[in-house]
Amino acid sequence: MPYRRLPNTDSARLRALKRAVEISKEIPPFRLAFSMKTLVKIQAILPLFENSISHQRQTLVNQTDKAKRNQETAKKARLYITHFLRVMNMAIVRGELPPETRSFYGIATDDATIPSLTTENELVAWGKRIIDGEEYRIRKGSSPVTNPTIAVVKVRYEKFLETRNHYKTINRRASECVNKTSDMRREVDELITILWNEIESGFSSLPEDEKRASAERYGVVYVFRKNEMVRKDLSPTLFGSGQEENN
Repeated sequence: MPYRRLPNTDSARLRALKRAVEISKEIPPFRLAFSMKTLVKIQAILPLFENSISHQRQTLVNQTDKAKRNQETAKKARLYITHFLRVMNMAIVRGELPPETRSFYGIATDDATIPSLTTENELVAWGKRIIDGEEYRIRKGSSPVTNPTIAVVKVRYEKFLETRNHYKTINRRASECVNKTSDMRREVDELITILWNEIESGFSSLPEDEKRASAERYGVVYVFRKNEMVRKDLSPTLFGSGQEENN
């Protein structure tokens, strides 16, 4: 005996809702196997659900693009800050700058190691310290570090901050879209359950095979268990022939 399988992907959910709307245009209201109350709810939620799914997909695409851009600008900023500190250390070794120069950047005067810039938070913190420290040192009349100058480093650093902020914004939007679609998905699942229950109830007086065939016309999906013989020429189901990922 085949069992009813509710949609488990967004594409299948949309097809279930759309099929109900389509058949409501083919059959007079008084002959429909489901209530007008359910139809009104479907007509109201279908465009909202479709738009929510589309918006979520586009937001996730944008999120991927922003993530890649953020990684690129972070890499550049990290490279320029690291190079600036190495040039500064080399100038100290050559006697062109005093060891006390390091203190302007929050580094011990006898510490020639490059601070960790592995995480974005470290990059943000050290970038600000080094830029502020070098600008203050120059205002005090000291010779600037060159190749790269702090102005060049600052351009790369601020570009990184800009893309980082954009990435955080798109992440927040993506999370909001996912949550909104998830909430709506639960509502849609409940509505489809009500819809299919009404459809099956409407054909309850028919023999089992006729009942299933009539319900399938409305989009209800039945699946045979593995140990059962699959009925040939089963009417098309909402799940189509392609394999879909679960949400």
